[in-house]
Amino acid sequence: MQDKTHLVDEITGHRRMRRNRKADWTRRLVQENRLTVDDLIWPVFVVPGTGIVEPIPAMPGVNRMSVDKLVEATKEAADLGIPAIATFPNISMELRDETGSNSLEANNLINQATTAIKKAVPGIGVITDVALDPFTSHGHDGILRQGEIVNDETVDQVARAAVMQANAGSDIISPSEMMDGRIGAIRRALDAAGHQNVGIMSYATKFASAFYGPYREAISTGGLLKGDKKTYYIDPANGTEAIRDAALDVEEGADMLMVKPGLPYLDICWRMKEAFGLPTFAYQVSGEYTQIKAAAMNGWIDGERAMLETLLSFKRAGCDGVLTYFAVEVARILAKR
Repeated sequence: MQDKTHLVDEITGHRRMRRNRKADWTRRLVQENRLTVDDLIWPVFVVPGTGIVEPIPAMPGVNRMSVDKLVEATKEAADLGIPAIATFPNISMELRDETGSNSLEANNLINQATTAIKKAVPGIGVITDVALDPFTSHGHDGILRQGEIVNDETVDQVARAAVMQANAGSDIISPSEMMDGRIGAIRRALDAAGHQNVGIMSYATKFASAFYGPYREAISTGGLLKGDKKTYYIDPANGTEAIRDAALDVEEGADMLMVKPGLPYLDICWRMKEAFGLPTFAYQVSGEYTQIKAAAMNGWIDGERAMLETLLSFKRAGCDGVLTYFAVEVARILAKR
């Protein structure tokens, strides 16, 4: 028999990586990670009023919705199999003040939305944030005193707000204001109020990023912000500090961990999952979403492929799921496969 060994076989030691790539069925058979609808959390924006579906210019395809319209959209999300939504309010400007006091109103906008959603669509999870930036007149995530975001007073307030959100039906509290000690304080407050079954998804590593701009437009805080958030968000240069921050949240009782933003911090996703083994999520933030949308709208990239590829990268980096504004779009695509 003629020896058909090629030089390439000698070089590779008869190991050819392309053998497993030769056909669609082999590629499917050896695929290491898959994106499914179960990986998706849909962030949504709620506004006062009724009958409102208001496009956000900086986020093509994303709308602010009044509670009634949000309920309709949530029903669609649930029908597509999306496990959970994360709600963010854009409250009236006259309700915003230095301390974000409206966060402590039992019937405020975010709690109205939670109650309505849980009544109409009880099978979908509702995740709520207790950061104060949607409620403050200065756009910061905490209480501003003489030019400083005060830690302890803010923690006291977000813990109280967390209980009210749980009373309204929130399934998971997801505090993003990055104050020291907030996870432990919220856990104690929830337990004392009888909400032992309400989980905490910690924004364990929230970086002082350039990618939040469109979100701030969505909740109308961009023009309000005085200064920056670098005294409480993590420096993008600091990976080890981010893991230390996450470790404190784990010790204080976080049930799940989140990395925000997502794509620029895939290394942090991997390190957190490896270090703690807790369910780990990435938030594909507004700037990441808008980059893909804008490039696709200009014909510079294949938007659908880029969207799916970036989401798959979070899975490869160890994430159990992703908060993404693409959630409904992706769920529709996956439903056709």
